[in-house]
Amino acid sequence: MAEIKKFKPTSPGRRFMSISSFDEITTERPEKSLTKGINRKGGRNNQGRLTVRHQGGGNKRKYRIIDFKRNKDGIPAKVASIEYDPNRSARIALLKYYDGEKRYILCPEKLNVGDIVISGKESDIKAGNTRPLKDIPVGTLVHNIELNPGQGGKLVRSAGTTAQLMAKEGKYAHIKLPSGEVRLINLECMATIGQVSNLTHENLSYGKAGKKRWLGIRPTVRGVAMNPIDHPLGGGEGKSAGGRHPVSPNGIPAKGYRTRKKNKISDKYIVKNRIKKI
Repeated sequence: MAEIKKFKPTSPGRRFMSISSFDEITTERPEKSLTKGINRKGGRNNQGRLTVRHQGGGNKRKYRIIDFKRNKDGIPAKVASIEYDPNRSARIALLKYYDGEKRYILCPEKLNVGDIVISGKESDIKAGNTRPLKDIPVGTLVHNIELNPGQGGKLVRSAGTTAQLMAKEGKYAHIKLPSGEVRLINLECMATIGQVSNLTHENLSYGKAGKKRWLGIRPTVRGVAMNPIDHPLGGGEGKSAGGRHPVSPNGIPAKGYRTRKKNKISDKYIVKNRIKKI
């Protein structure tokens, strides 16, 4: 597991900055055949209008093509390297299958170079192996979970996250997600054994504004500091407190307001909501 590296306070930016030690990384260059360029949109849509604020700039990066489906059943693969991925918080592992193919996967915790992983119902219950939920014992910790069979993993993919298989009932499995929500998922869906790598990611500190700019995150201006035409909280003589509950520039409440749409098809698959009812 990677440790957190802190710096001596040689400057205000260094005083609170912390980074990962990257001890688990075994190579600096990605597999060229599994990378592609990505277009940066800066939070703008196809009309050039800003639809997502606080995005833009940042270092150039190439996208690593990740195998979320893990559909090469029965073919063993050897872990060739553990790599850094600038597009996600988790580490990735390069697999070399015995038939010669190479693929990237999300690297689970405790997976090392030289380990053998395999997918399919014949695989063992160990980190990195992928099986259908129907063939995974109750109580097992899993990640990279499919929502529909054959779709590829959609849930539990960020650094340090894990879900637990709580029960099996009929054709559905009860999965407890990191948020605390318990959800029904088809037993034919695939899931990978173990916890996602890079557990210390949540404890890192940017330390200075410039580091957020390297990551493509632009500054956030407070609504009360704007003019009335720019934000519902703007304006006022001198410094004002806003005069209403916190809202977005579009007037949508920003704190304590449920934005999830009701009556969605997926609602019936939620056994226990992540939000505690008072």
